[in-house]
Formats: sequence, structure tokens, C-alpha cells
Amino acid sequence: MSELTTVARPYAKAAFDFALEQGALDKWAEMLSFAAAVAQDETIASFLSSSSTVGKTTEVFLGVCGDELDDNAKNFVKVLAENERLPVLPAVSELYQTLRAEHDKEVTVDVKSAVKLLKAQQTALIKALEKRLQRKIKLNCSVDKSIIGGLVIEAGDTVIDGTLRGKLDRLAYALQS
Repeated sequence: MSELTTVARPYAKAAFDFALEQGALDKWAEMLSFAAAVAQDETIASFLSSSSTVGKTTEVFLGVCGDELDDNAKNFVKVLAENERLPVLPAVSELYQTLRAEHDKEVTVDVKSAVKLLKAQQTALIKALEKRLQRKIKLNCSVDKSIIGGLVIEAGDTVIDGTLRGKLDRLAYALQS
């Protein structure tokens, strides 16, 4: 996966910079997401790996995409095809979304709890996390029956274990030291 990311990063950055310059971040997100879905289709993926001519590959791929891509996105796809990089489109789309979230100062936070959080609890959690992380928060809540009480909060590389089990583990460690 890291090799795909390395290959996809300059394309994602170029697409992001162009979209930002054009004021079309949402539109490009949609187009890249659509093109990535096309590239992930089993039939298309098989065709991409077996096709020998760039022109034919580009023609078929753009034919499948139809009017979902504007002229600039079609040119972007042509560049990817010329460099035999169409299979990395899903990684390009994912990295584009990451760049966009960073630009928008937005982070997706996964919260696991023993019971479903009430709307008021979610709102309070969002406010606290926005203050701590200095970002807009998109909250994904899920219930994990293995949690006795408390929450596990994951925001990118940051994990906050506020579960009862986590607190007991930290207490046991402190007592052993």
C-alpha cells in the first residue's frame, strides 16, 4: 500500500492544487471518487491490467466515465493513462480527500462506546474535541459491547482511551511501578 501511496501522492497533490485554484474542491472530490470507483470495478481493473495500448485504455475508461468527468478531469485521466497509473486512482482519490480535510481543517473522529451516545453527548464531545484538536470534527459513533464503560476516541494517529478497562490497566501499571 505504501508504494501505491508514493505513486499516487503527486497526482493527488496536483489534482488538489488545481481544484483549489479553480474553486472546485467539491466537484473534483466527486469526480475523483467516481473515477476511483470505475477503476476498482473488477471488469475495468482486469481490462486495465491486460490492455496494451494507452489510447485504447483511455478511450474505454473515459467511455465508462461518460459525462461524470469534466474536460479537466478527462485530461487528468489521460495523464494517468499515459503514465500507466490508472490503477492508482483509488489511492489518488483517498489522498485527495486527506488533502482536502487538512485544508478544511477537518478531521473524522471514530468514537466507540458501550452504549449509543445521546445527541447532547455527541454535541458536547464535538465541542470538546474541536477545542482540543483545533479542527472541525466529523463524528462517527459506534457501539462496542466489549467496552464496560467510557469511550475510545480515535482521531487520525491520536487515540484517547477513556474506557473503564483502560483506566484500570493504567492504575494496575502505576501500582506495579
